[in-house]
Amino acid sequence: LGFSSGGICTRGVGGGFSRASAGCGDGILLVNNEKATMQNLNDRLASYLDKVRLLEGDNADLECKIREWCAKVGPSCEPRDYSCFHKEIENLQNQILCAAMETNKILLNIDNNRMTADDFRVKYETECGLRQNVDADICNLRPVLDQLASCKTDLQLQCEALTEEMCCLKTNHEEETNCLRKQATGDVSVEVNACPGPDLRKILEDLRCQYETLMERNRKETEQWYACKVEEVNLEVITSSQEIESSNKQVTELRRQLQALEINVQAQLTMKENLESSLAETECRYNKYLAEVQSQISCVEQRLAEIRAEMECQNQEYKTLLDVKCRLEQEIQTYHCLLEG
Repeated sequence: LGFSSGGICTRGVGGGFSRASAGCGDGILLVNNEKATMQNLNDRLASYLDKVRLLEGDNADLECKIREWCAKVGPSCEPRDYSCFHKEIENLQNQILCAAMETNKILLNIDNNRMTADDFRVKYETECGLRQNVDADICNLRPVLDQLASCKTDLQLQCEALTEEMCCLKTNHEEETNCLRKQATGDVSVEVNACPGPDLRKILEDLRCQYETLMERNRKETEQWYACKVEEVNLEVITSSQEIESSNKQVTELRRQLQALEINVQAQLTMKENLESSLAETECRYNKYLAEVQSQISCVEQRLAEIRAEMECQNQEYKTLLDVKCRLEQEIQTYHCLLEG
């Protein structure tokens, strides 16, 4: 274009030639720059195409490896149905709750038995105190019983002495009476010219009546005193016998209650030991079962974590490859547009 303008112009041949020479140099430089740019672009395109082919090969290898891994592992990559595990876990949780409820019931029974044993122990101590008091009362009543027995013996001796004394008095009275009768009915007749004296028979009769009255009164008083004393002693003996009998009955009843309480306490202790051993066995068994379930759950969670990590890695690699692919497609589209333009 510069060359044509220089040839048409007739004035200033030198100047026109100079301008033509400059325009030719600029056109050669522009062509050389375009060639270098195109060569650079072609080189870059070739390098990108090589990189794209390399990445496509890597992607194909990865896809092959993914297919092989899916073929080996099977449908494990797919979302699993853990409903069966959930049901088993729910059953185990229900069993654990039932075991906890049974354990609480057993502990409640143990507490109730312990409280019952404490009540029985308190009753036993109370009955032991009552028994000691009854024994002390019996020990205190024994001297009274001995004293009553000695009083009874003394009264019997006094009664015998009074009976002997009464017999002696009766004998002496009969002898005196016989002597006086013999003296009154004698054959001696003495005539005395004197004034009539006192009637001795009447006097003796009066004395005898007074003596008999006094003796009867003394006898009645003695008999009454003796009867009163004997009645008092008998009442005291009966009361003491009743008290001793009631004390013996109470002691027997307390011994029977003590034996029953000891048997009941022994039975409660045996039942407590059995319940404690059963509770320990149940806890040990359920602890082992829970440990096994926990280990299974840990294994399943570990597998889920590994699968989740692998899926995340694969998703990350897939996103990276997809991003690279999109960028390469954009660059290829850009180069196509540049080549077409």
